[in-house]
Amino acid sequence: MPLRSPFSGSRLATPLSSSPRDPPERPFLFGQPLRTSFSSGQGKSVVFKRVVVKSRKLSGLEEAMRIRRLRERQSTVKERKRPSLRRGKVSAPLPVPEHILRPPYVGSNLLPEISSEYQVHDDEGIIRMKASCELAARVLDFAGTLVRPSVTTNEIDKAVHEMIVQAGAYPSPLGYGGFPKSVCTSVNECMCHGIPDSRQLRDGDIINIDVTVYLNGYHGDTSKTFLCGNVDEPTKQLVKVTEECLERAISVCKDGASFKKIGKKISDHAERYGYGVVERFVGHGVGKVFHSEPIILHHRNDNPGFMIEGQTFTIVRKKAQV
Repeated sequence: MPLRSPFSGSRLATPLSSSPRDPPERPFLFGQPLRTSFSSGQGKSVVFKRVVVKSRKLSGLEEAMRIRRLRERQSTVKERKRPSLRRGKVSAPLPVPEHILRPPYVGSNLLPEISSEYQVHDDEGIIRMKASCELAARVLDFAGTLVRPSVTTNEIDKAVHEMIVQAGAYPSPLGYGGFPKSVCTSVNECMCHGIPDSRQLRDGDIINIDVTVYLNGYHGDTSKTFLCGNVDEPTKQLVKVTEECLERAISVCKDGASFKKIGKKISDHAERYGYGVVERFVGHGVGKVFHSEPIILHHRNDNPGFMIEGQTFTIVRKKAQV
């Protein structure tokens, strides 16, 4: 009878037979013959037998190690990080036709102060503000169609610039505090206000495109994050939750509502998915002036202030912090 081995799934085989009638065995593991000795108890008589260790399946330990190695390989593939973002070559600013109305800051490299004036519009101002924002939205949608692997952010900037000036508007970022481009393109870990350059978009990237146009004396400001090619599920989830945060923040905006409700709505939803809010970047008043009070905080806060009918401001849709 075969002897049990202390190893799971293995056994000590009976002595090998030289009979040709014995069918050949094809074990999974087959060790070298072992020599064992037994004493007869009388004198020095010794009997030698040859046995082998064989197993038709992996031992429990070996199987566990195999599964662990497999999981480590799968984990390595999933957690493989894309290369860090590197700056490309920034080309010269694009020209704007002379007949297009320019914002007051154009021509100075000094960063303008944030205006303390809250921008509340009359009926005519609301009409102009809507026209500017609608143009910005159309430009943003068009820019999103250009997002694909191998396209450079510089190419997106050029296309956006041409569409804005053809509509008789000025690209607000161009020349603001010396900013050299007509749109902001923030790829991957770049949180905000990225400068378009020669870097090509890669499969799996995400890119926030921030469009602002100056039309008939009013700035229309909007942005959105787009997926480039095949984006992994965690990143898709990040973008989805960020958009949901914006929608929830907009839902609390009405005459008399406190501004701090915006930060609470965004924080509550982001934290439900394990994300944090980047406190450094804020929303702002917008209208005749590019950046003004009120400053809109996207995290929980106790800042005073209430919304007024006819007031316009931004709630930034950028990227949450993981």
